[in-house]
Amino acid sequence: MTTNAHRAADSHGREVSYLRLSVTDRCNLRCAYCWSCQNMRFLQHSDILSYEEMLECIAAARDLGISKVRLTGGEPFVRRGCLDFVAAIRGRFPDVDVRLTTNATLLEGVPARLAELGVRRINISLDTLDRATFERVTGRDFFDRVRTAIDESLAAGLRVKINAVAMRGINDHELPGFIDLARRLPLDVRFIEHMPMGGGVPWDPSRCWPADEILEEAAKLADLVPEEDANEARGPARMYRITDGAGRLGLISPLSNHFCNTCNRLRITADGRLRTCLFSDKEYSLRPLVRSRLGDRDHLARVLRRALLSKPVGVELLKARRQGAPVAERRMSAIGG
Repeated sequence: MTTNAHRAADSHGREVSYLRLSVTDRCNLRCAYCWSCQNMRFLQHSDILSYEEMLECIAAARDLGISKVRLTGGEPFVRRGCLDFVAAIRGRFPDVDVRLTTNATLLEGVPARLAELGVRRINISLDTLDRATFERVTGRDFFDRVRTAIDESLAAGLRVKINAVAMRGINDHELPGFIDLARRLPLDVRFIEHMPMGGGVPWDPSRCWPADEILEEAAKLADLVPEEDANEARGPARMYRITDGAGRLGLISPLSNHFCNTCNRLRITADGRLRTCLFSDKEYSLRPLVRSRLGDRDHLARVLRRALLSKPVGVELLKARRQGAPVAERRMSAIGG
């Protein structure tokens, strides 16, 4: 395995240590900012990497110095066997930090098992603390499931991060409630700027609620102290400790204050396409390679390394797409949110 001292870097000198792996493009929610139409097409089962093929991708990435793997979707737990896949990763690569991003609607009884497997962190998507708004945004009446999953995750000792897409006119009035949640519970609440993802997905620039505006309003509601997270070096979030609370507030601003210069991640989609940059539609198909040469990890690692050397800075691509156009043609659930 490549050590941290010899971790692979791109042509701009950015070391890459983080792989986001989408296990499925399917989701059981119908969030308006992700769902472009009622007849969206999903990947065929035969097009999706098997879990064994995904393990080979992780092995090759690990040889490049990848030390953190986040499983995403779609919704990871929509795919049968996801928990067993987590166990397989932990068993084969015990030194890899495995994390998950989930909508938490299918987590009943799962957090305790994740903790047993050595998973320490979980990101839960929750845009609102209001049941009616939740159903309006997601198209599903699963609000109670998510709140229960948060409680279960905390009880299991998992470090919980709540990810809320910041949307003016939808949840901008809920900032006091989210800050109160972070004040009461030992978790992070992170607001993520809404950005256009995927051709055909409705995009209304007036819905954008900038991170700096959120911070300005939050500072009126709580005493916030900037805090650098040693465990999240080069991460995208600006974190603030709530001085009279148990948790923290975070802001992720891909549009107004991008983090391209410190990007340390690669993405592999459920159908085995490698993306070196969220804002670039350039993809490298790994599926034929991993299926024809399953087990030839060295060759796969060389392909990953060559792709890494072409990883763009990203910000110039973002600037070219900010005028109402999607920042990527594939929707986020297909890329891996």
